Amino acid sequence: MSEKITDKQKLQALPDQYQKSPETVYRKFVAKFGKKKQGSEPARHSLKAAQDTHFSFSAVVLILVLLFLFLPLIVIGIFSFNDGKAIVWTGFSLRWYQELFFDSAKLWLSFKNSLIIAFVSAFISTVIGSFAAIGVQWYRFKGRFYAQTISFLPMVLPEVIIGMSMLIFFSAINIPLGLASIIIAHITFCLPFIFLLVLARLDDFDFSIVEAARDLGANEWQTLYKVIIPAIMPGILSGFLMSVTLSLEDFVITFFVSGPGSTTLPLYVFSMVRYGISPVINALSLIMVLGTIAIAYLLRNFLKTIAASN
Repeated sequence: MSEKITDKQKLQALPDQYQKSPETVYRKFVAKFGKKKQGSEPARHSLKAAQDTHFSFSAVVLILVLLFLFLPLIVIGIFSFNDGKAIVWTGFSLRWYQELFFDSAKLWLSFKNSLIIAFVSAFISTVIGSFAAIGVQWYRFKGRFYAQTISFLPMVLPEVIIGMSMLIFFSAINIPLGLASIIIAHITFCLPFIFLLVLARLDDFDFSIVEAARDLGANEWQTLYKVIIPAIMPGILSGFLMSVTLSLEDFVITFFVSGPGSTTLPLYVFSMVRYGISPVINALSLIMVLGTIAIAYLLRNFLKTIAASN
């Protein structure tokens, strides 16, 4: 009858480097692959970072970056309640909010024009850019690579060149300058961003789902609006929101293609620089920042639901 070999004898039979700290090796293995593993790798790093109370260089850089990004917004918000026009605190007052809501008709008209242009151009460019990305990704045709490359040109060209070229184009075909010309110009420079975002979403798309839909009897249109579009909806929404943001803040291209009665908010603010910017702009800026935060807060669960469902 053979003698039973103990764990200690098995350990002694191993090379020396495995005999030094078997418990440590075992614990490392269990911590990485076994049942004692708690959470994911990012979760463990986050927990470790939260428990680390030492003040590191990365923390200093993070604080400086956050101050650089948000300190101007905080200053604008504070001085929107200032009683005077100068950048010197003279006392708390709501006079600029009163003037904003009751004595700033031209400002609200320019703000309305900016919203109309932003949402119309974002919607049209989102539709065109999404279908263009699907077509480039789905079909193989001659000149596909060149079409994809040329579509990125408005993204890399300076806005001055785009604005001048659009102005020459509108003058050549006798299109009057106004809201329509601004919308067309904004669609032109928003398209590449939507095309790129939707194309990136399609790169991760599992086309076996499309084959399954075809096997279940779905035709090409049913596959498109019941399978493909819901799957890439996060990319489409991201492109739409980015287009709205780009259109709202654009000044250079809008300056070239705007006409009478089509003044946008950036153009209105620029015209005020010659006479001194009123603190009314500070009040409007604070309202826009708070409105953006409120919209993002209200839509967070909706966007999470869409992302999780896909």
